[in-house]
Amino acid sequence: MTAKMNDDKHISGFVAAEGQPRQESLDITRLSGEHCSEVSDAVSIEEPLEIRVDGASFDEFPLAITMRTPGHDHELVAGFLFGEGIVGSTDDILGIEHCRPPSADRGIHNNIRVTLRDDLEFAPPNLERHFYTTSSCGVCGKTSIEAVLGTRHASIPASIKISSAQLQALPSGLRSKQDEFSSTGGVHAAGVFDSSGEVIRAREDVGRHNALDKLIGSILLDGQLPLHSHGLVLSGRASFELVQKAVIAGIGIIAAIGSPSSLAIELARDSGVTLAGFVSDRGFNIYTHPEKII
Repeated sequence: MTAKMNDDKHISGFVAAEGQPRQESLDITRLSGEHCSEVSDAVSIEEPLEIRVDGASFDEFPLAITMRTPGHDHELVAGFLFGEGIVGSTDDILGIEHCRPPSADRGIHNNIRVTLRDDLEFAPPNLERHFYTTSSCGVCGKTSIEAVLGTRHASIPASIKISSAQLQALPSGLRSKQDEFSSTGGVHAAGVFDSSGEVIRAREDVGRHNALDKLIGSILLDGQLPLHSHGLVLSGRASFELVQKAVIAGIGIIAAIGSPSSLAIELARDSGVTLAGFVSDRGFNIYTHPEKII
């Protein structure tokens, strides 16, 4: 896979996909032992992104606002819409463009519009949205899982297996692709790996959900979903909503450096996904479907 988008129609309007600042330097006070000094420190930028949807049968519609690290905004929007079931392929997207001038202070584009194909079924006035983004959202766990299993690619075929050694090497493989983290230490990452255990693409963001949306969106725009022959490695914990996004993308193995939640484990088990947590070069825990780890 390559990170290049295959069709230029997906980038139009304000060209700001990669040209926006992602970090800034601040003067801070650092205490180390008994030594205090004034130094310059790099921090990751966090800015809102308003996602707007446009189509032939309705006026431009503000769909959502997410806090994100600028950059890869087109991929973020594509991955978000795919995960929410609004689009199923690039054929559903006529264009994605930054639709407002950049902010005066930082020059960051914080409004983006996606234009859907004319005959796509989408009714903004009747749109009822459910975001499973916090552990206290109050949504019934079983209802959530049934909703996910009713979407595309809910049954994951056993088409990828990796060795335990390859699994233990995934955190370092992901870390090698975390350029932003190397500078600021303030972002999450999600990476996709192949059957050889090589992390072949990764995305970073201050929001773990955004990092995964950017990753899946980049692959969607390349026309390479579903990812039955690939796995996912996460820089933190495996929450329900991250497993949900992976299931919809057809991913068969999820390796998390942190812990999984109970609902994430239940969803992985019901959808045929191998879920490993606390993955490091010293070992790991397998919570579901261990047969995919050799």
